[in-house]
Amino acid sequence: MSEKIQHISPASLSNLSNRVSYLRQFINFTPDDEAALHAAAPVVAPLVPAVVDAVYTKLLSFDITASSFTPRQTGYTGNVPTSVNELSHEHPQIKFRKDFLKQYLVKLVTLDFGKLESWEYLDKVGLMHTGVAGFKHRSKKPALRVEYIHCGILLGFVEDIFVDAVITHPDLDIPTKNAVARAVNKLIWIQNDLFARHYVVDESVKVNKGTVELGMCTLALGAASLIAAGAVVARFLQW
Repeated sequence: MSEKIQHISPASLSNLSNRVSYLRQFINFTPDDEAALHAAAPVVAPLVPAVVDAVYTKLLSFDITASSFTPRQTGYTGNVPTSVNELSHEHPQIKFRKDFLKQYLVKLVTLDFGKLESWEYLDKVGLMHTGVAGFKHRSKKPALRVEYIHCGILLGFVEDIFVDAVITHPDLDIPTKNAVARAVNKLIWIQNDLFARHYVVDESVKVNKGTVELGMCTLALGAASLIAAGAVVARFLQW
C-alpha cells in the first residue's frame, strides 16, 4: 500500500468535530460539494413547498409516524388533535410542523459547512428526536421521541425527492446535475449518521472490542450509492 494509513481513534469519534472530520474525509464531502449545494439554492427554494407536502403526505399515511404529531408540539398554542384520524395537511399543528421542515430544507443548501456551528445544528436535529432536548427552546418541554427507523427512512425519502428534482430539472446541464445530486447524497448520509449516533450504542468506542460502528457502515453504503449515481449520470452523458 503506497499511501500511509490514517489513524482514527474510535474513542475520538464521540467528539462532534472529530466525527464530522472523519465523515467528510470518508465520503469526500469537499468545498466543491458545499459550493454545489449553495449554487443549487435558487433551484431548490421553489421546490421546498412541494417537498414538504410530499413528506407530510408520507408521514400521515402510516399511523406509526402520524402518531408523533398528536401530542402538542413545542411552541404550538392551537388546538391539539385527539387522534391520528384528525390529522391532515390543513390541521394547524401540521402546518406548524411544516414550517420547521421548510426552514431545515433551506438550511441544507445554505449552511456554511466550514463552521462547526452548522454541524452542531444538524447534530441537534438528530438529538432532538431522541427525547433529549437538542435545542434550548425544548429544554423544559415534554420529550419528543421518534424511533431511528422512521428518521432514517425519512432521510432516504427526502433524498430521493431532491435527487429526482435535480436530475430531471430542465434548466440544469449534466455536470451541474451530477455535482448537486452527489453533494445532496453525501450530506444526507452525514446527516443520517448524526441521527444514528444518538440512537445506537457504539461498541467500537470500547477500543478492545473488534466491532464496526454503524457510522462506518452507513458511510460505506453512501459511498456505494455515489458510485451508482455516477453510473446513472454517465449513461445520461452517453445519451
